[in-house]
Amino acid sequence: MTEKSTKADSFTPLQGKNVLVAGLGKTGQAAARFFLQHGARVSLSDASPQNSLPPDFLDWVSDNRISCETGGHSSRFFTGADLVFVSPGIPLSLGVIAAARERNIPVTGELAVAARFIKTPVIAVTGTNGKTTVATLLGEILQAAMGKVFVGGNIGTPLLEYCAGPQDAAAVVAEVSSFQLDTGGGTEGIPFKTAILLNISPDHLERYTSFASYAESKFTIFAAQGPDDFAILNGDDAEILSRRNLWPQCRTFFFGHQLADRAGASIVGDVVHLQNSSDAALPGPMHGEIYELGATALTSGPNRQNAAAAVLGARLMGCSAADVRLGLASFKPLEHRMTLVAQINGVSYIDDSKATNVGAVYSALENLAQPVILIAGGRDKGGDYTVLNELVQQKVRHMILIGEAQEAMTRAFLAFTDVERCPTLEDAVRRAAHLAVPGDAVLLSPACASFDMFASYAERGDVFRKVVMALRNTPANPAAETVIQ
Repeated sequence: MTEKSTKADSFTPLQGKNVLVAGLGKTGQAAARFFLQHGARVSLSDASPQNSLPPDFLDWVSDNRISCETGGHSSRFFTGADLVFVSPGIPLSLGVIAAARERNIPVTGELAVAARFIKTPVIAVTGTNGKTTVATLLGEILQAAMGKVFVGGNIGTPLLEYCAGPQDAAAVVAEVSSFQLDTGGGTEGIPFKTAILLNISPDHLERYTSFASYAESKFTIFAAQGPDDFAILNGDDAEILSRRNLWPQCRTFFFGHQLADRAGASIVGDVVHLQNSSDAALPGPMHGEIYELGATALTSGPNRQNAAAAVLGARLMGCSAADVRLGLASFKPLEHRMTLVAQINGVSYIDDSKATNVGAVYSALENLAQPVILIAGGRDKGGDYTVLNELVQQKVRHMILIGEAQEAMTRAFLAFTDVERCPTLEDAVRRAAHLAVPGDAVLLSPACASFDMFASYAERGDVFRKVVMALRNTPANPAAETVIQ
């Protein structure tokens, strides 16, 4: 692709256009710099107070005499623009966005803008859970095979920051959220060379009108692809398979434990097999290839699926089988995703703070054989807690709740296990340690966002780790324990 794309183009060239950037997180800041670089007259709007923005960005705004409102969004900023760029965190239901649309002002997002400027082949990953693990794993495999690779989007560096630079990577790995797809996906988005849909379970229902609308958003990752592009879907996910009317028109492959006659990556134990089907064939010599996971860090249930998706994606992007195996062998799991922090007096302490939705907690409990003391709670995201009832009854012998969702979660789980509440995460960890007996797992897997009490899920996980490590020094916990560094 080049800057002069064949796409229907409602807003390029940008020279001289009045562009409003709404939302000034990482993506919004990158967008502001990008639009100014391309000659637009930029204005900015953010709901947070000015002192929440980075000083270096505020200096840049001042140096370039850019009009910037903070502490709220005003209608005049939106209706006075030729183009409104919406960052992923901005709800499309805002009245000021509706006002802009009523005046036929285009409202766009990162993927739609990047589609007109990005020149590098892109492999994209979306799904409710596992996106960052798969994107990171793909980045490591592709880098070993191709040299320089850019990994960004919803993880790390925004795509527009890459578009503003020399674009000298051999490939781009893009982690893509449903919010990004909502504000720039569909047929106007990037025609990804390869697009992966890992799974769909209820999430962000505080923002979507229904689970169906959230699921449909995920499927728009395929909308701009053509017949020479590749789609990879989870063949074990009933929600994906039930939406066959949304399946893409490009070349489609699957991964999972129950592929039957579908072409793709079949998982049998700790082995990934690449297979053809009666009506579809993988390119080149891929059929029959075997990838052993037993000696890697990818042997948990979710990570087997993550590995299968990454193997298939990397091979379809042109990586050799040898480079794929090297990447699998060297991959180190990311923090806050079923991370064993320590074993103290026979009790395992596991940080799964990244489990911010019900589906992630389901996966965590499903893959633990030990009795569990579960620490959960935070800011409710509209998920259906009843999905967890059977697993909670089977595996959770005690639940300790924190945060804003305490009341709702107490009502949901009181009939299935012992439930109590604690005012802080620190209190919850110490209470869990008091209740635990040898053979138990104390699991932080919240099923909720962290923003009621923490800046991020990472901060929440770091606090959990800090308190667990302090338990070693208490009289009830002698020094004969294993600590994972």
